[in-house]
Amino acid sequence: MKTKIRNLAVFVCICSVITLLLAVTNFITAPIIEENQNAAANQALMEVMPDAQGFEVVDISTLTLPATVTEVNKETSGLGYVIKLKTAGYGSDMIIMCGVTNDGVVTGAVCLSSNETLGKEKTYGENFKDKDAAGVESVDIITGATKTTEAYKNAIKDALNSVVILGGGSVDIRTEAEILADNLSAAFPDGEGSFEKMFMVEYLEGIDAVYTATNGKGFVFAVGEQFVGVDTDGTVVTEGVEDATLFTNALAVIKATVTEDIDLTSFPDLAKHVVSAKKTASGNFILETKGAGYGIKGGNEYHPASGEYIIVRVAVTPDMQILDCITVSEAETDGLGDACADESFYGRFAGKTVNDYKEIDAISGATLTTDGYLQAIERAFNAVKTLNGGAENE
Repeated sequence: MKTKIRNLAVFVCICSVITLLLAVTNFITAPIIEENQNAAANQALMEVMPDAQGFEVVDISTLTLPATVTEVNKETSGLGYVIKLKTAGYGSDMIIMCGVTNDGVVTGAVCLSSNETLGKEKTYGENFKDKDAAGVESVDIITGATKTTEAYKNAIKDALNSVVILGGGSVDIRTEAEILADNLSAAFPDGEGSFEKMFMVEYLEGIDAVYTATNGKGFVFAVGEQFVGVDTDGTVVTEGVEDATLFTNALAVIKATVTEDIDLTSFPDLAKHVVSAKKTASGNFILETKGAGYGIKGGNEYHPASGEYIIVRVAVTPDMQILDCITVSEAETDGLGDACADESFYGRFAGKTVNDYKEIDAISGATLTTDGYLQAIERAFNAVKTLNGGAENE
């Protein structure tokens, strides 16, 4: 019994000594770690604003700045600001630091960290140096990394807008989604702020997109930057529309649309890759097809494949033009291949034909996903050929 008590006492003493040593170590090293972190942060600040004399952190808790802005540092001599932003391209947590003078000129920009598969995008920030707002607009998006570089470019715009706000000015800092929502609500107030984009199965002349009010009271037709609300009775409710014919005609086409299911049992080879098929009274086809992306063809011991196909819904005319396209389901890699579910990707296929549908930017870092998606589109075109009386093929 005495031995157990003695051993316990020794153990407690050892633990106490270790705890004390850790506390002393932390006391000594914590200031050093903090100093190193501050030095690294200051180095990044100086990198994007080399002529700075020093910086002080700005309290942004009471300011209305773009949602991407996470930190603002004011240059102490009055040169301008360095804005830290968090945005996302195909991946997540892309951290960008951007320096902007008080008169709205970018002094430098750098990506501090990213989950993107950065190639030329790594030095993309160099394109913005010495650019003002107009100059930033002229910077090209990198082909093959459209979403990543577009997000980067938008972050620079947010930094420029932030400096305008910090200087006492005003600027529209709404996101594209917020602007769209406001336009839809303004065009059709009875929609109560809730709309869904319609999947187009008929060609609507002069109409770019149609949104339906989820409460069933009407529609909003988009033509360029114009949004026009029409109720279910065909009355145009948006003020200032001089000629309602375009919109009433489009609504008539929508109301007259009838689809019929196609029995695929007569096409066994086709049915291997076509999940479902419908046909409109006008002869257009609505097909859901499978493509073997990374979920089927990829995978290793680190990132196993999901075993799932990419499912794509495509509306195709008899003369082989895509009316609309949307991703029904996918299980591709998060932050990479799952970008195939973004409208910024699948929306590119609308208007494409059997001859040019492959002429789209690939998803950066997701070649297998892109190839699988193109395969699903190809199978939709092949299905149209077969269902129109052509030879059945894969």
